Amino acid sequence: MYDVIIIGGGPAGLTAAIYARRAGLSALVLEASVCGGQIVNSPQVDNYPALPNVPGWQFATQLQGQAESLGAEILTAQAQSIEKSDRCFSVSTSSGQEECRTVIIANGAAPRRLDCPGADEYFGRGVSACATCDGAFFRGKDTVVVGGGNTAFEDAEYLSALCSSVTLINRRAQFRADEQNVESLRSRENVTIMTPWVPVEVTGDGSRVTGLRIKNTDTNEEQVLSVSGVFAAIGVQPDNRRFEGLVELDPSGYIVAGEDCLTDTPGVFAAGDTRTKKLRQLVTAASDGAMAANQAAAFIRAQK
Repeated sequence: MYDVIIIGGGPAGLTAAIYARRAGLSALVLEASVCGGQIVNSPQVDNYPALPNVPGWQFATQLQGQAESLGAEILTAQAQSIEKSDRCFSVSTSSGQEECRTVIIANGAAPRRLDCPGADEYFGRGVSACATCDGAFFRGKDTVVVGGGNTAFEDAEYLSALCSSVTLINRRAQFRADEQNVESLRSRENVTIMTPWVPVEVTGDGSRVTGLRIKNTDTNEEQVLSVSGVFAAIGVQPDNRRFEGLVELDPSGYIVAGEDCLTDTPGVFAAGDTRTKKLRQLVTAASDGAMAANQAAAFIRAQK
């Protein structure tokens, strides 16, 4: 039996593993795919204190290595459900059953997909939610990025170095992105920023994307952008329905937990993007991981 099972190997989960091991707890991290979370797809991390200009994959690799060097175990498996008994939890995974004294849910959130005709049909055939994953497929071609936050601007800047042209569309005239990111993108000669426009339909020839129909929210004017790639950068959504009944979820599906990372179930903690919070950033995910591990250690001490 482990002292703590951590669901998710992103920055919150791996930081939790580091702090759990430093507190003397046995820790198992369950990660369904690749450790690092969304940060793996960031070409450059500029906003983590004391570590400027670090590639996302390098940050994730170093974080994983640090957790493992302290003795944390990492298992590639999907956590499917959690059952609570008198003094422990049973976690069902895609590779078997694991037991623990405490659970830290740090499974992050997944990118939202475009909600318009053609978006699902052409997903993987010109529609993508990851510019750094798929951008190389569109080298020398025309692309569009949908969104107005930091991810959208970072994606558009990344693509501008590969693509013939990049158009960024946002439903509002204002952006959620940092001013530095906005100004940096505006300086790119092959980038066009269009507001206030929304996607209406992804068009294609049956096998690949040929364009994106967009509408101006002020005038209702429509036009079709002739592009080969459509990149969605419109935020994230949690994947917590499997934990419904164990912990309280808010109407959007996030786990209800404050800065102390406590859920309404003793012994279960929530860290990172999966919980209700104002700011979802790399630094706050790491902070949550440290807090959750500290709370888990305190809970185990109290039980003993």
